[in-house]
Amino acid sequence: MTEQFAYVSISGMALLRGLFWLALFVFFTFCFIVLFEYGTHDFTNGFQKEAARVKAFVVKQTSKAEQTKK
Repeated sequence: MTEQFAYVSISGMALLRGLFWLALFVFFTFCFIVLFEYGTHDFTNGFQKEAARVKAFVVKQTSKAEQTKK
């Protein structure tokens, strides 16, 4: 009475394609948020500000995770 498990194998190209679509989705979502917040007249400035904000958030979260490991 052993159960047989079905294994799902994902080819390398399928994984690469999935990661590409995920990255594309994140990028265009970020662009939409910047466009919504800053408009077309200040898009490049807003993009730089929001990118710096996201970078600071990621650095803060990763440093917090490293501190809890110690």
